[in-house]
Amino acid sequence: MSDLSGLPDLPGIPALLEIENLVAGYRDAIVINGLSLALAEGSALALLGRNGTGKTTLIDTIMGLTHHVSGRIRFAGQDITRLPPEKRATGGIGWVPQERNIFRSLTVEENLTAVQRGGAWTVARAYQLFPRLGERRRNFGNQLSGGEQQMLAVARALMLDPKLLLLDEPLEGLAPIIVDELLAAIARLNREEGLTVILVEQKARKILPFTDRAIILDRGAIVHAARSDILLADEAAMAAHLAVTERPARARRRSQADTTTEPRTSP
Repeated sequence: MSDLSGLPDLPGIPALLEIENLVAGYRDAIVINGLSLALAEGSALALLGRNGTGKTTLIDTIMGLTHHVSGRIRFAGQDITRLPPEKRATGGIGWVPQERNIFRSLTVEENLTAVQRGGAWTVARAYQLFPRLGERRRNFGNQLSGGEQQMLAVARALMLDPKLLLLDEPLEGLAPIIVDELLAAIARLNREEGLTVILVEQKARKILPFTDRAIILDRGAIVHAARSDILLADEAAMAAHLAVTERPARARRRSQADTTTEPRTSP
């Protein structure tokens, strides 16, 4: 299987995650419809699409949280299609859901030690990645800002020493300065630590520079696949599949100049 249908293989890099003809959803509702992809170890994938196109369902399905109808999921060479969620988590798949799911009645440090496995990721290492958490280590989860809670959710997932990290809209509702800090941490995890990442996000222009490949979903199927830098420059694809309303700064400035410059008159 080629890495992300429509994209060239990454030579010499094995696939960490392979999904083949996947059909899944919730009860009688089919959401993921015949989806196939392969994700190379150490890569970062932007998972894009309008609301309701199946992005979160795909993440949930990788974690084993949906109703599997047909198809196969392989992770690190093992068939995990029927594996329960807890086995996937301890087997190397880290998950940061939209809801964050931190323990609000525990301190930051207790949140981390509660799930720590004693592997490569330690509490001290999490504080190095997110210094804000070290500063707030004695604060309870419900005393943290939204951005700090998101950092804690990511750090908790790392305590299980994942090979693959699934992030479901981690930037939603966060202040710009926190968005930048979080993206810098995700980039460090991927580029310096070699962690494979799937990043679901509505802010396509914001995350594409931090990923190497991208897919766009519609009705539970991949409708566009490209290198992230190519998609970022492809205004037609962005507009067609993502209903992008923002325009690059250059285009905005040109538009403003066109509307504010008075027509020339002959003397």
